[in-house]
Amino acid sequence: MSATLPPARSHALKVTILVFSGSSMMTLSSVIDPLRAANRFSPTPLFSWDIVSLDGNPITLTCGVEIKVDGALAPLAMGALLVVVAGFDHAVYAPTRRLTGLHNLAPRFATICGVEAGTWVLARAGIITHHSVTTHWEDTENLSYAYPNLHVSNERYVIDQNIWTSGGASPAFDMMLHFIRMTAGRTLALDVASVFIYNESNVATDSQASISLGRIEQTEPRLAKAIRIMEASLEDPLSIGEIAQQLKLSVRTLEILSRKFLGVTPGAYYSSLRLQSARRLILDSNASILDISVRCGFNSQSALSRAFRRHYGQSPINLRNSSI
Repeated sequence: MSATLPPARSHALKVTILVFSGSSMMTLSSVIDPLRAANRFSPTPLFSWDIVSLDGNPITLTCGVEIKVDGALAPLAMGALLVVVAGFDHAVYAPTRRLTGLHNLAPRFATICGVEAGTWVLARAGIITHHSVTTHWEDTENLSYAYPNLHVSNERYVIDQNIWTSGGASPAFDMMLHFIRMTAGRTLALDVASVFIYNESNVATDSQASISLGRIEQTEPRLAKAIRIMEASLEDPLSIGEIAQQLKLSVRTLEILSRKFLGVTPGAYYSSLRLQSARRLILDSNASILDISVRCGFNSQSALSRAFRRHYGQSPINLRNSSI
């Protein structure tokens, strides 16, 4: 494909990517591949990067693939951008006691990014304290509870001075395109997006959608809006009649749409959303089963347990114990 070549630089901008086991391959690729693609359009490299771990040992991604790194995070590393990528079990793979070196490095980088659970790592390292930040949508509430001085939003990515944070893979890709736009120009960012046949339709302040509606958003926006209403009211569930009323539809019409596009009644789909939310909290948080019951709209722990057993074939307590 043709492109307008960006002006050559005398040196490439240095990027250090600190990755922890438990990260997603797609999220890591969303950080690296935009930089790689940008270099294709320049007569000299615009960006150089090292992939590092805290100790120089390989890291294992969630898909089971082991990634060899370029080395350990150097105590005197510096550059234009430090990206911290983390995911599941970040407290295990990035314990606070091992983050002193990361904290000391922060002033040596012009910009610091936390991607997905990387925001948690930056918080535990004391690099972010009173900043506006985001993380993956599953964790925004827990991050806000753990660090009340942070201003946690559900936006795709957030920029607060030199601290950039993003949700999962797609928001990280958007954020890296923005970094390219700011450092090498808007035209190059468009060219990079085109390489990946990526339609950059979202802006940073768009909310992270916990449900990806895909074609339903275009083919049946009334049902998509109903699902968004359900998504926003998991803790205080509405009746299907109330949802239909907000959409100016009859309950019968909403039921027909739900059966056609989702294969289940709206009530069954709503219940599954609440149970999925409960399952995530059981596996990924330390919240009590009672607290999870309240947060997912069940009027008692026993009500959650009965519904959970019917849906998943085991109790919430058994699921939590089996995951330890």
